[in-house]
Formats: sequence, structure tokens, C-alpha cells
Amino acid sequence: MSEPYYPVELSPPDISPYRAGNTGVDYVTTFDSGAAGPHVMIAALTHGNEICGAIALDRLFRARLRPRRGKLTLAFNNVAAYHSFNPRYPIASRFVDEDFNRLWDEATLDGPRQSVELARARELRPFVEAADFLLDIHSMQHATAPLMLAGTLPRSVALARKVGIPELIMCDEGHAAGRRMRDYGAFADPASPKTALLIEAGQHWQTRAAEVATDVMLRFLVALAVVEREEAASLGGPDFDARPHQRVIEVTEAVTITAERFEFAGEFRGLEVLDPKGTLIGRDGEREIRTPYDHCVLIMPSRRSGRGQTAVRLGRYVD
Repeated sequence: MSEPYYPVELSPPDISPYRAGNTGVDYVTTFDSGAAGPHVMIAALTHGNEICGAIALDRLFRARLRPRRGKLTLAFNNVAAYHSFNPRYPIASRFVDEDFNRLWDEATLDGPRQSVELARARELRPFVEAADFLLDIHSMQHATAPLMLAGTLPRSVALARKVGIPELIMCDEGHAAGRRMRDYGAFADPASPKTALLIEAGQHWQTRAAEVATDVMLRFLVALAVVEREEAASLGGPDFDARPHQRVIEVTEAVTITAERFEFAGEFRGLEVLDPKGTLIGRDGEREIRTPYDHCVLIMPSRRSGRGQTAVRLGRYVD
């Protein structure tokens, strides 16, 4: 089954002006309004080839937008991977040693293992722990509709609805291969008010992904009253009056690869709705993977995953 070709329409911005920051950690900057309010963190480049987030943060820096209340921390995460980005082979810079977004549990962060990504995660950990709200900006392998990954807690879904876009909100528990930053610590604690969202802004290198990333970032800041709506609009940002009807997809399971080879049964790109129950999705070695119910939604199928990683998530619309 052939892998689709996506041209690199986006140009990775020069982020070197933001290296020094003001926090003592490279590529991390915190702006303090001096007024009471939440500590909001926006993170980009959790994967080095997902450059739409870097473009969004670069726009925010250039606009000199500052919080009206609370604190705003802007972080470029896996800069080592980003600096290896090559538009002739753009997928290669996803990470250096291991996936930065599978490291976010205490046992891993406190453990003895060493890697480029773990060293960086340990540097960023105090900022993630200090944040009351987090937006982690990502993009996707295939050209499908943007997704807001809101986790399983009602408060996360409520914030996603307050942000207002994109149309699709996905509620999932994460990956068998490791915990995401979005689910670290208090963000996944039902008793805590801290809330994190992860936006999948579209296909990695399409122009639209940078537009969605920027719009979601600005709406996120406005929803938390960190910046004024008029200030966000001055960046040529979102049409705040445009609020699509949002739909929620509940992920019921993630298909984890257990064999040496996983093969899909069709040219799936994501968000296909398969009927009826029992429809063949793919083969994990000799094991057939079939839909567990009618109207099963395939979410973010990946043809670049190996054993122990997620091949696809299965879900259904709940609204």
C-alpha cells in the first residue's frame, strides 16, 4: 500500500532569536503580567517535524502580544530534532532518540534512562508542572480534519468547546507506548482544576496547518482571558463569530502493534466511518483487527509505527 506524498508547503521559521528566553532554560520564555491570573503554557515542536506550532509561536513573539493577566510561558520543546529538519526528508526529524511525547510519567522522568528527549523533558518539567493550562500544538501524518485531543475529563472537553474550534474533539486515554505531556501529573487528575489540550492542526506540512495552529492558539488565550479578543484579532487571527458545531469522538480503544508487521486492509487516512461491526481494519501479523461496533471511526492511522506503538485508534461519535 503506497504512502501518500505531501509536499512541504511550510517554511520552518528561524527560532534562534528565542533561544536565550528569560527563564534560564533555552527556548523557554515567560511573560508575567503582574496581575492575578492563571499560568498558561503554549508548547510547540514536541515533534521536530511538526513545524506549524513553531510558526504560530513565532507569530506570537513577533506581534509582541503579552498577557493581560497571569503568566504566559512559550516553549519550543524538541529543538534538537527541529534543527535537523530537512524538507527533502521531513519525517526524519520527528525525534532524535525517542518520542518526546511518550515520556511524561514520574517513573520515566525520575528514572536512570538517558536520551536527548529525556534530557529536554527534564528541563521542561518544572514549567509543565507550574502551568495551570497547557496547549500542546501538533500536526498529523495524513491530510484529515483537525482534531482537538481533550483527554477523558469533562473539564478538558469543556475548555475545548470554549475554544470553539476545531469541529472535532477527540476524547482518549493516550498510548500504550508512554504518557503524553498533555496527560502529565495534575492535568490527568480528576480532582485538579489544571487542564491541558493537544491540537492536531492538520497535515504536517500543509499551509492550512499553520493557520489552524495559530487560530487555535489565539482562541485558547482569549478563552482563558489572558489576551483580549481585539488584540488577537489584530494579528489577522480568527473570526471569533465563526463557531462550527463541534462533535465529540470517544475513543474506545487504541490498536497497539504486537507483531513485526502491521498492514491496513484499505487506504485509510483517518476519520473513515466503517460499517458494519466486524469490518476488517488490518492485520497485526496473523491477527485480524476488526471493528468492534457499527459506525466505527478510524482515528489517525499510522503506517510508520512499529511493535508496541499505536497503529490506529477506534472511536465513535457520542453526540
